[in-house]
Amino acid sequence: QVQLVESGGGLAQAGGSLRVSCVASGGTFSRYAMAWFRQAPGKERFIVAAISWSGLNTYYADSVKGRFTISRDNAKNTVYLQMNSLKFEDTAVYYCAARTTNLGGSYYPLRQSEIDCWGQGTQVTVSS
Repeated sequence: QVQLVESGGGLAQAGGSLRVSCVASGGTFSRYAMAWFRQAPGKERFIVAAISWSGLNTYYADSVKGRFTISRDNAKNTVYLQMNSLKFEDTAVYYCAARTTNLGGSYYPLRQSEIDCWGQGTQVTVSS
C-alpha cells in the first residue's frame, strides 16, 4: 500500500520561500505521476502543480506559475514543491498526491478524480 508523507510546511513572510517535500513508500515511486494540491479554509481543494513520472513534463496553476517549482528525485522517492515569492493567498494546507497507475511518461494528473493516493497534508501559512 502506497503511503505519502509531507513535510516542510510552516510559517513564512510574504516574499519569502518555503520548500515542502513528500516521501512515498510502499510502491514503485518512479512510475507514479505526482501532484501538489492545496486547500484554503472555506475553499475547495485545487491543483497547484503536477509532474510526470519521467520528470520531463510539468504543470502549474496560473496563480503560482513563475513562483513555484515542482521536482522529483526518484532515487529518494521524493517529490518537492519549492515556493518562492510567497503571497498571503498561498496560505493553505498543501497535499501531496499520486496517480499510481502508469499512464505513460508524459502524463500528469490535474483533477482530484485522477488521484488514487493522498498525503495527510502540511500547513503553509504566509504572513502579510
